[in-house]
Parts: sequence; C-alpha cells; structure tokens
Amino acid sequence: MSLATGYDPKSFESRLYAQWESCGAFAPTGDGPAYSILLPPPNVTGTLHMGHAFQHTLQDALVRYHRMRGFRTLWQVGSDHAGIATEMVVARNLDREGRGETRDSLGREGFIGKVWEWKAESGDTIERQMRRMGASGDWSRRVFTMDPTPSRAVVEAFVRMHEEGLIYRGQRLVNWDPVLQTAISDLEVASEEEDGFLWSIRYPLADGASYEHVEHDSDGNETLRETRDYLVVATTRPETMLGDTAVMVHPEDTRYAHLVGKAVTLPLTGRAIPVIADAYVERDFGTGVVKVTPAHDFNDYAVGQRHDLPMINVLTADAKVVSDDDAVPAHYRGLDRFDARKAVLADLDAAGLLLETKDHKLQVPRGDRTGQVIEPWLTDQWFVRMDGLGERGLELAGGTDAGEGQVRFVPGNWINTYRHWLGNIQDWCISRQLWWGHRIPAWYGSGGEIFVGHDEAEARAKAEAAGYAGPLSQDDDVLETWFSSALWPFSTMGWPDADAMAERGYDEFVPSGVLVTGFDIIFFWVARMIMMTDHLTGRLPFRDVYMTGLVRDKDGQKMSKSKGNILDPLDIIDGISLDDLVAKRTGGLMQPKMADRIAKATRKEFPEGIPAFGADALRFTMAALAGPGRDIKFDLARAEGYKNFCNKLWNATRFVLMNTEDARSADGGNPAGSPHPATPAEQWILSRLAAVTAEAESHFASYRFDLLSQCLYEFAWHEYCDWFVELAKPALNGDDAAAAASTRRTLLHVLERLLCLLHPLVPFVTEELWQQVAPRLGIEGDSIMARRYPQAADFAGQDHAAAAADVEWLKAMVSALRRIRSELGVSPGKPVRLLVSGGSANDADRIARFATQLGFLTKIEGAETITGDPPPAAAALVGELKLFVPLEGLVDLDAERTRLDKELKRVAGELAKSRGKLASDTFVSNAPAAVVEQERTRLADWTAQHEALSAQRARL
Repeated sequence: MSLATGYDPKSFESRLYAQWESCGAFAPTGDGPAYSILLPPPNVTGTLHMGHAFQHTLQDALVRYHRMRGFRTLWQVGSDHAGIATEMVVARNLDREGRGETRDSLGREGFIGKVWEWKAESGDTIERQMRRMGASGDWSRRVFTMDPTPSRAVVEAFVRMHEEGLIYRGQRLVNWDPVLQTAISDLEVASEEEDGFLWSIRYPLADGASYEHVEHDSDGNETLRETRDYLVVATTRPETMLGDTAVMVHPEDTRYAHLVGKAVTLPLTGRAIPVIADAYVERDFGTGVVKVTPAHDFNDYAVGQRHDLPMINVLTADAKVVSDDDAVPAHYRGLDRFDARKAVLADLDAAGLLLETKDHKLQVPRGDRTGQVIEPWLTDQWFVRMDGLGERGLELAGGTDAGEGQVRFVPGNWINTYRHWLGNIQDWCISRQLWWGHRIPAWYGSGGEIFVGHDEAEARAKAEAAGYAGPLSQDDDVLETWFSSALWPFSTMGWPDADAMAERGYDEFVPSGVLVTGFDIIFFWVARMIMMTDHLTGRLPFRDVYMTGLVRDKDGQKMSKSKGNILDPLDIIDGISLDDLVAKRTGGLMQPKMADRIAKATRKEFPEGIPAFGADALRFTMAALAGPGRDIKFDLARAEGYKNFCNKLWNATRFVLMNTEDARSADGGNPAGSPHPATPAEQWILSRLAAVTAEAESHFASYRFDLLSQCLYEFAWHEYCDWFVELAKPALNGDDAAAAASTRRTLLHVLERLLCLLHPLVPFVTEELWQQVAPRLGIEGDSIMARRYPQAADFAGQDHAAAAADVEWLKAMVSALRRIRSELGVSPGKPVRLLVSGGSANDADRIARFATQLGFLTKIEGAETITGDPPPAAAALVGELKLFVPLEGLVDLDAERTRLDKELKRVAGELAKSRGKLASDTFVSNAPAAVVEQERTRLADWTAQHEALSAQRARL
C-alpha cells in the first residue's frame, strides 16, 4: 500500500486503533521490568472533557514510551460508579420517560436494577472516546468499581479496619445536602461569594451582670461610654441561634474577662448558656463576642468539643426546624430553615433585640449537583480514624523531618499542600445515604447492636457469639465513592484473593510507576491511596505523583457550561459544524438570555465551526502545553500549528519514499543497522539525532512533556524535514553513487528513528508512516509499538563533531545567501555571483569542499575571493567571512540603499539593547554567568554586522 498524497487523519486513525486492539498490542508482554500506570477512574456517567484529554495524553505517552523501551507495561484502566452522580442521572432518566416510575416507587432493588441497565447501555461512553484519542490501555483488564473483585476488596478493607478500631460509627458534623438528603464530601461543595446580611443581636447577661462598653473613633478619641447588661453577637444565620450552647470571647480580651464563666439568656428560648473563653475568637473583629452553635458550624463544633458543650441539632434532614425538641420554641417547629430565619428576625425585632442589619458579602456553601445551600449537620455516620494514618501518610511522602519520602511529588512544591492537609486531618466520613454503591457490611440488632462482617452469615455468627439471637437488618447506607477509589491501586490487582492477585500481576504492578492526576483531588484521592495502600498491603500505591494543572480556554478562563467556552476533545479531533456546536453549547440551559449570549459568542469565535484536526494534533498540543504544574490556556491555533506539523512529517516521508525505492538493494538488502555515513550532512544529522535522543530520554524522566515536545518538534521540522532533506538533494542528484546510496540509507534510518521518538506523543501518524518506511529498511514487524525506543546509549562511540561543525557553517552560508535573495527579490532559480573576503583558512577550505552543495542549494556561480573593495553588492557575514552578491543586473541600486538603511536601523537597535544590558550593573551582577557571556557574544555579533553593513552602505 502506497502512502496517500495528502495527510488525512480520518483515513487511518480509527483503522490503526482497531488493528492495535485486535492484536493485543496493549497487553503487558515480554520479560522486561514491570511498569504500570493507574488511570484515575472517570465517572461512569461522564464524557471525555479537555481535562481528561490532557491527562490521558500524558499517561499514554508514558505508557507507549516504556512499552517501546522493553518494559512489561500495563495501563490499568477502568471507571468509577460515582454514587451521587449516577443516582441523579438515572432518576432524571426515569422522569423523562414519563412512566410514573421514581426512585422511591421502584424501591431499592428495583432502582439499582435500573442503574445497572443504564450502565450497560450508556455507561462506557468515555472508554469509546478514549479509544478515539489513541489511549493504549489494556481494555481486557478494565475494572469497574462495582465489579466483584473490587467489591470484595471494599468489604475486606471495611471489616479489617473495623476490627482494628480504625472504622467506627459515631455522631459528628458533616456536609449535608438537604435535597439529596445525604452527607457529601468537601469536593462536592462549591463555596462562592454571595450577597447576604449580617445581623447584630442582643444576648442579655444573666444574674444582673454588666460591663463598661467603650467606643472610639479612627483617631482614638472616645465616642461612647455606657454600662451594658447584654452582649452583642453578629451572625449571618440567625435561625441557627436556636441551637446556641455558648457565647465566647478571647481569653485575653480585658473587656469581658470578668464575664467568663457567667451566663447569657439565649434570646427567644430563655435558655441560659455560658460565656466561655477561646483563642479562636478574633477580639478585634466586630464586638469580639461570638455565638457558638456546635451542631451547625464546623469551627463551632471544634470549640464545642474543646469545652464539652452540648450539641443541639435544630434542623431535620430536609432542612426544616425539628419538631421534637423542647429546646426549640413550638412556633418555629416544622418551618423551613429560611422561613424560620424570617420568623426569628421578626421576633427579635419585636423584642427589641435586633440591633442592626447590614449588607454583607459571605461565602455560601452549595452542593455542586443540586445548587442548594449545604448545612453543617450533626448526624450518625461511619468514620475512619485518620490521626495514625495521617502521620504515616506524611512519613511516606516526605512530609516530616525524617527526610525525603518514598513517594515523590512532581512538581515538588505540591508536597507542601499535601503536608498542610495531613497535618490538620480530621476523621473521614465514609457513609452516604444512597442506594447505588457498596452497601456498608454492618448489621443492626433490635437494640441498636452493631455487627460487622463480610456477609450476613458472618455478622450473625458474631451476634450469636456476643449473646444476641434476635433479628438483624443491614445498614441502608453505602460507602462514599472515595473509599473504593482509595483502594484502586490494589483492588484492581485482585486483592485480597491470592489467586486473583497472581493472575492479575499484583507483585509486578504494585506499586505503579506514576500517578498522573489533578491537584484538586490531592486530598480526596492521592493522600488516601497512599495511606490505605500502605495500611492494608504494606506497599506504596505508586512511586511518583505528577500533578497537572487545569485546562482553561485561550483567555485563561475556566471552562464551564455557563460560560459557554467548553470544548469537546472529539469535536477537535473529528470536527463539528457551527450549528451543531451552538446546539451543544446551549443545550440544557434554562436561561434564554444566557443561551443567546453563548450562541452569539460561539458564532463569532467559530464562524465556520471547528475543522477536524485529528487526534495527533490534539495530543501534541496537550503535551506541548504541559508545563510543570501550571494551568493550560488551550488555543485552537496551537492545534492548527501541530496539524501542520503532522502534515510536514507526512510530506517529508513521501519525499524520502520517492527517493529511496532502491535503498535495500544498495546495501545488500538489509540496511536496518546503524548507518556508516559517507557525507558530512549525514554525519551532522546523526549527531543531531543523538542529541535529541538524549534530550527525549531526559525529558521523559523529569516529566517535562513541554520540553520533550519542543525538542522533537525542532528536530523534526527544522533539522530533518527542512535542512537534512535539502542537504541530501545534492548527493541524491550527484554523480557519486556511494554518497547517494549512503544518503538514502541515512534518510530512512533517521526518519525511522524520528518516528519512534515521536510515537508516544503522536501515535497514529507515526504508525501510518512507519509501516511504509520500515520495509525499506528491512525491518520486520506489524507495529511501531514493537520497535525499541531510541536511547542515548545507541550512539556511544560515534563522534561526528567535526562534520557537524562543517554543516552548521554550510547552513549559515545557505541561510545568508537565501536571505540576500529574499531581500533583493531575486528568484530562487536565478544564478548569482558570490564574492568573499576575510575569513579564516578553515572558511576557504570549506568553500572548496562544499562548492557543489553551495551551488546546488543557492544557485551561486562559484565563490570568488577578493582582497579589495567589492563592487556595489548585497552583503552578509558568516562568522568572520564577508559575503557579497554583486548587484549589477540584479536590483535597483536606490532600492538597495533603502533596504540597507532599514537593516542598519534594525541592527543599530539590537546593538543598543545589548550595550544597555551590559552597561547595567544590575544585569551583570545578578544574571547567570552564562547569560552574561551570551550577551557579550551577541554584542560582538551585532557590532560586526553593523560595521559590515555600514561599509556596504558607504560603497553605495
């Protein structure tokens, strides 16, 4: 099959992926060292977004690189059941079907059955999309967190940690979504600044206590002095005062020191609550007096624990005022929390206790799925004790003074974030009031007894051993998704079943090589995997953690549906019409004005829709933008540039194939080994191949995908496709048969190695081209993935430094002469004279040796050495060698004078900049020595150019 005339990724990307998958190319093979990567399991409800595309590109690049280096490589893929998200999706689907079925009408088993049906039909979308991106995961080993193997691991972990006393059931404060009626994690709470109010309320002092209240103006002058028998407390949530159990002041606040230990009467309830002292209070903020509501505020909860305060829960699960607590006045009971707020404020005002209402900006926590205000709520839940686990987690990742840990963060600054969180860790709430998920393996007796077991039979045996023989009922709650995800490094490898562990390669692939993930889940997932894997298996989950930034739009804005700036990776790969793009961005928006705004902006930004760029162009863009730890500003213009790069590679390959049809016969039929270059150009490109191979090896090791992309781009585009292809033409078209044969071989060899270097980043185009190039070299094999990745050690003993220096000189000569032609407007094919003066004996030798190449590439009619002043000519400088192209018969002399004046002005500007830098003591003292020396070299170059141009202008 011959190579198509044009680069069209649609014609081969899907075909190649099907070939890879059908022949089992993604499975671990060989007897090399093991290397694995864990895919952060995407939600089964999800579709591929730009963040996925970014992270999957980097993971796949690492996997393909190690596979080609001979490692027994596994990319462990899978998906997460995503409890809350999946329940909401299926519930919405039931509502759309209009059959009258709901979650509650179906009951637990019926609803879970619907979830499994939905998962089978639609839940694997993201896997299909990953294939389109070229992800080389071993799909035969994919794991879903609700599969039997990980489910066994979840039960084993829960039972074992409960028996160790690390898992317990207790009453603590949690984030509570009153719509979903479940506890949720911090990650599912979105706090944004909103407009609200700050109400100041009188809390009367009990038992006739009073104090002297003094106020001052900004200059310190006394403006008010009075005796008060009340304290002033400010709050943004007055309805929660019904659950106040104290007011507190700072222990060093002299205004209130004599009141500590006394009491105030809680307004509207008549309850007496104590005045306590705690350093949590900011004495200079407001009045320096704070209400304490331990059951409805996380900070107050901590205060309540320190001072052994009662915890009064005044809200129900659906955020209404409780109706069964005598601590709450009867006329508030049963009211919605916001209706209760209005009633409380009205009653305070009527009683003369509401002193002030003022506008106030505050952070309001809302559930990211329901949009409702989240309540800190006191409830019975299952928890994991985190103090000991947290200490061990710090030790493993180098978060203590013990030195570097066994887990390395890249970039290294993320260890500070990790350390801060683990240093302030709280017990982990792992239960959720849902039906979809891993049901908690705990059974209750009729008297509230708790028996934990792997199954009901084991729980009953434990109950009987404890003397209980009554009925048992299993806990209705499920474990939060992050609990099963924390076991991902080893639950995917068959733990705790020995046979399954052996079958799946537990000993080989735990720990994995690196985890590639976002910084936003460093607490929720990364830290917990480290702690849980260590505790339950005694192993690390992974050796490195590579933290990525977020993918933002080209202006640096976060991508979101409300902003209308979301890009679908598959639309970039396959293209999308303008109308379809507008429909996708505005679909589901409830506000017509927002939809109109987004539609208008989309039509302006993409008047023709989005063209098809192909997977390789998107992947290369992602890799090129992957600077260490920084957010990505994604611009389609970059993808356009990298599609051009793929096209450049395609066209260069076509040129090589057209010029190497007899390459095998010219080298005994087997030119696949290391070439023995016959020309300086070949030696130069081989030296550059050695250099870029070493760079690639270094950049993969340091996870610098941006530098990797840059060095491979520069080598492929500029050095191979531009320069070597051009430098090869004189040999290919010359009379030296040996030089021609050697050049053909080197063209193929370097191209094949280049395709291998690029393959981890752009797998499709490199595979398609390699399958055409490999037969010319006598290389057997069905896929580039089976080829050995180039390594710096491959070039040991090769020394092409002299030839490389010669060719760099030749390139400078060609560039200078082509620049003169361009500036003069002389056609590339028109022969010109070349006069030279100055330079060294080495320059003279090179002119003689490269006369043929110079003539072929620049169309000069020889190079004549002169000693005196040249005739009117265009000039250039290569090192100390002066080049002159006589103008007679080529250009208008007046136009050339104008050109020289313009060029002199440009060079003079650069010369002034360089002099200015070197004249600055700050620059010379503070800049690295190499940078200062580089600037001195630049000054010398600009000076020489200015002198040469000035002399040429004088001659005209």
